[in-house]
Amino acid sequence: MKIQRFLAAGVASCSLLLAACGGGGGGFAGGGIGGTGASADKGTMRVSMTDAPACGYDAVNVTIDKVRVNQSSDAADTASGWVDIALASPQRVDLLTLTNGVLFPLGEAPLPAGKYQQMRLVLVDNTQANPLANSVKPTGGSETPLDTPSAQQSGLKLNMNVDVPAGQVLDVVMDFDACKSVVKRGNSGHYNLKPVITVVPVVNSGGQRIQGWVDPSLAAGTTFISLQSQSQPVKASIPDGGGRFVLFPVPVGNYDLVVTSADHATAVVMGVPVSATAVTSVGSDSVRINPPGTLMRAVSGTVSPASATVRALQNLSGGPGIEVASPPVDATSGAFSLNLPIGAPVRAPFAANASSFGFTADSAVAGLYTMQANSNGSVQSTAIDTNAPVPPLSFNLP
Repeated sequence: MKIQRFLAAGVASCSLLLAACGGGGGGFAGGGIGGTGASADKGTMRVSMTDAPACGYDAVNVTIDKVRVNQSSDAADTASGWVDIALASPQRVDLLTLTNGVLFPLGEAPLPAGKYQQMRLVLVDNTQANPLANSVKPTGGSETPLDTPSAQQSGLKLNMNVDVPAGQVLDVVMDFDACKSVVKRGNSGHYNLKPVITVVPVVNSGGQRIQGWVDPSLAAGTTFISLQSQSQPVKASIPDGGGRFVLFPVPVGNYDLVVTSADHATAVVMGVPVSATAVTSVGSDSVRINPPGTLMRAVSGTVSPASATVRALQNLSGGPGIEVASPPVDATSGAFSLNLPIGAPVRAPFAANASSFGFTADSAVAGLYTMQANSNGSVQSTAIDTNAPVPPLSFNLP
């Protein structure tokens, strides 16, 4: 008998925008958005999936059975009120193909209009007959099963707060962060799936999107672009082979766009606006982000418990603060390692249709970072200076 595991969609507070889409047959690359309407006493919820870039993997595969939603934030697996948004058949998806604005449509279903507070993604379990239903292929390695710990079988339950209007369609995108969701277990050759998912309602398929360009020399797997708000990444992507990147969907607002790349200084474009109805362009095909080269400094350490997260922050002069890196933490040993730029970050305010970025170096903060560990809301931080070798770090959290 097929065993299914319920993985609750983690909803970041900054990622929820209460709005609905309806009407129209328009769409975009990857599918998933466009309207079919709904009856007067019901609405329709349509769900798609996208992904942030993964670190150190050539493929991260999940096999999706369906999505479930419930108006109650406390509803158990067997409680009443669940509405299933089922796929015609289970779909095996490589999450790493869903970057740069590409969406994978999961399905849609009519449901009573009202507020919905719980969503769960149902994955087909790895079985003897299908051992790689959920799998990971490390860069340079072989495909191996991706295990879901038993503690997660009942779901990672977080509340959502989404209104489905009567007679309209609500499009929501599940943003699966593969980099943070795949956790290595020491030298065992095993990997855990620790789902990190945000849910972003899409107001209009023509907006909530940023496009930009980096120098073609940066069009490599070591270049990452993220939109951040108060040092918290909201959406991330990688450039395509020509250096173009797309960030979609993004809640309406103003963000700092952060570009990091191996052997290059961090570049920050501040105050990038995201509109519900128009695409925001950061530069153009002829105006590209190309931060200066720099030496890098290796930083490593351990964190306890091994389920904690670690990240490197940098406070620019006068603000903002940005996240420069968030390395994976070994699920067995708690070990982590990363490389940080020694050179000064460069920054520039956003300007539409500018002929150049006009980046300036923030020399006062060159090589200065704060390493931060977080475990269930308990936070420890330590300042480091990468202008000199950094001793191994150690974090111990409750």
